[in-house]
Amino acid sequence: MRNIVIIGNGISGITAARHIRKKSDDAITIISAETDHFFSRTALMYIFMGHMKYEHTKPYEDSFWKKNKLDLLKDKVESIDFKTKELYLKQSDNIKYDVLILALGSKPNKFGWPGQDLDAVQGLYSYQDLESMEKWSESTQKAAIVGGGLIGIEMGEMLHARDIEVTFIVRESSFWNNVLPPEESDMINRHIQKHGFKLLLESEISEILDDGNGRATAVKLQNGEEIEAQFVGLTVGVSPNVDFLRKSDLKVEKGIIVNEFFETNQDQVYAIGDCAQFENAPAEDRRPIEQVWYTGRMHGETVARTITGTKTSYKPGVWFNSAKFLDIEYQTYGQVPNFPDDENEVHFYWEHPNGEKSIRLVFNKDNKFLKGVNVMGIRFRHEICDKMIKEKWEMKKVFQNLKSANFDPEFFKTYENELIEMYNNRYPEEAVKVKRNKILGLF
Repeated sequence: MRNIVIIGNGISGITAARHIRKKSDDAITIISAETDHFFSRTALMYIFMGHMKYEHTKPYEDSFWKKNKLDLLKDKVESIDFKTKELYLKQSDNIKYDVLILALGSKPNKFGWPGQDLDAVQGLYSYQDLESMEKWSESTQKAAIVGGGLIGIEMGEMLHARDIEVTFIVRESSFWNNVLPPEESDMINRHIQKHGFKLLLESEISEILDDGNGRATAVKLQNGEEIEAQFVGLTVGVSPNVDFLRKSDLKVEKGIIVNEFFETNQDQVYAIGDCAQFENAPAEDRRPIEQVWYTGRMHGETVARTITGTKTSYKPGVWFNSAKFLDIEYQTYGQVPNFPDDENEVHFYWEHPNGEKSIRLVFNKDNKFLKGVNVMGIRFRHEICDKMIKEKWEMKKVFQNLKSANFDPEFFKTYENELIEMYNNRYPEEAVKVKRNKILGLF
């Protein structure tokens, strides 16, 4: 029997533990300093907003862990000796391992701003971050969110729900325009302001000001302007939580370097989830570091197969992500850069007159193969978008079956015919016949 130790009880670590247990009687110990039990990190905002309680975010009963012989240890690993295969913990005795899985997660980025370590200055990643927001929100009238993106919009919505005035301070010329194409980014700009938020674009902070008692009271911009804020959210991205390993024998760059099997440069040591950095990106449209919930789950499943005797490389398939910008749902599939990568890449874009719904189809000009999809305010079926991109459907076939991709409720208006008419006007030689009475089945 081996002693398998997993550091981290997020989606990656817990998925690995569950799948190893299904195929093995090895001893499994899960170590985390965050919480006693695994919870859904994506639900933090709903706890704060009163839609859920913490116990509702735990997918498994507390008895699940003992029943499945998964030993939980709430403690912090301070260092690792990879030669002796030993973990040094803050409170508990040292632990030996035969197999080690590092599922260390991420930490919010900081960039050395004066005042960034004051009270009421924080990111939103851990359960402790949620507790801190609860503590400081009671005495906060105005808040500043530094940075755009998905975490920033979540934090802003949380604070706004408690009638706290929120100002977004965004370095870029438009919200999240390093990811979103201009039209979608501008849509989110309008939506943020429509909901009563202040949005300062092309603005950067130079300092977070102290109220004299160690708490934030304002942020100072590089142009000298001061924005009152008793709470400052730092949402300028996250980075792998690996600082305590940088002086060890483990190969670490931005994250822990792994191959396609999640193997590190140390014997029987694996890294998965937010902290893993692939030596070679796993696919053309994937990045070396993947910090998304569903990819973390896939990491855990894949590494479990290798550890239990079926060596399996990571094959993530078509990139996918989804989120919500206040009331606007966002989905992306495949390759959708903020600007066309080259002259051969076409961005076919439709936007509803209300300015809060859009569909973007990205395809190759020469062969008309679909490369990517962006949907705002409309829901598409994951499995169908994945199939269209993976199988390299030509645009004519895509449009003939686009209604089957729509996942909005039955009585919602659909807009596929408008897209088809737009496409036919632009590419009459490729005209698509509009199918009005029947939705084609794909399977």
